[in-house]
Amino acid sequence: MSGPLARRAICLLAVSITLLRTADLRSDASSSSAAVFSLDGYEEDNSGDDDSSSFSFTFPETPPRGLVFGFYDETCPDAEEIVSSTVRRLYHADPNVAPALVRLFFHDCFIHMSTRVQGCDASVLLDSVGGRKSERDAGPNQSLRGFDAVEAIKQRVERACPRTVSCADILALAARDSLVLVGGPTYPVLTGRRDSARSLYADVSGNIPPPNATYAMTLDAFARRGFTERETVALLEIVACTDHASDERETVALLGAHSIGKVLCRFFADRIYNFAGSGEPDGSIDPDMVGEMRAVCGGDGAAPMEMGYYRQGREVGFGAHYFAELLEGRGILRADQQLTAGSTVRWVRVYASGARGEEVFREDFAHAMVKLSGLAPLTGSDGQVRITCSKPVEDN
Repeated sequence: MSGPLARRAICLLAVSITLLRTADLRSDASSSSAAVFSLDGYEEDNSGDDDSSSFSFTFPETPPRGLVFGFYDETCPDAEEIVSSTVRRLYHADPNVAPALVRLFFHDCFIHMSTRVQGCDASVLLDSVGGRKSERDAGPNQSLRGFDAVEAIKQRVERACPRTVSCADILALAARDSLVLVGGPTYPVLTGRRDSARSLYADVSGNIPPPNATYAMTLDAFARRGFTERETVALLEIVACTDHASDERETVALLGAHSIGKVLCRFFADRIYNFAGSGEPDGSIDPDMVGEMRAVCGGDGAAPMEMGYYRQGREVGFGAHYFAELLEGRGILRADQQLTAGSTVRWVRVYASGARGEEVFREDFAHAMVKLSGLAPLTGSDGQVRITCSKPVEDN
């Protein structure tokens, strides 16, 4: 039991440190943007006091009901290690599995839009249920990958602890572990989610912002789920349904997830050939970038373009470099590049401002991922624990 107890102690210590630092690092954008995060004249602190691998973030004032640290400490104490080791094995066999799992997790959680539709419940993993189309069949989800990876993880967990660990928790943990493997920040994942027994095609429509979404569409989609602009911009580095208004900082942070993964050319072809029917490329794209994008696509809408940033022939991976690219007009997706045209540009500049900006970004991204993972989960006696992630219990 020393392993689970040690993990819980570390988590509690991290939360304590977070509370001490939150006032400085996570104050609301409306009051802090001119003070802590206005870095136009910022000079990096080279004192060496800051550990670049550490960050702080806040948890929701009221954590989602039923989610706790170490939910499986008694029933399946090795669950998190099994997930982590399997993700590492899958990643070393195919690095594309990391962005695939992160995107899969995002699509699972993000369709939460009302009390009728749950969030992080593994419903995106289900095949057709009762002859009806499932979420997997909907347009925004047809390009999702990583389903086989989740099943591989689930099989290993089932061998150790049958009918105990939910697919929803496996996906949440695997997304976090995937981000760490591509250079992203780690963060605590609360567990205790249960799996949905249903998955409805209609629930997806209009709830996943498309890759060619406008600035307003993207911000609105995240705001309706309680994310501020700053969180959204940070989370779009990868590529909680509430009614309260959101601010910019969270929205910007979420968009940072687009520094990893790939995007099909068909999602941005209009930007490089015939933007808005003009017969010309989007004027906001750097001309050299237009040439690079055309060279990759070659008129083939199915060709994939890497979202990652390369330096001296090597992929840099996850990081705030993505925001520096946007400031140079090198954003691949329209929604990304438009972050530099509105009020969100202040957060883009913050994140692109060197070592301190990178630290702030990683803190914001971790905070936003914790928030995303808590969107309306099924807990307690609600839902079920599937044996196979693609099938509800009654079909296993």
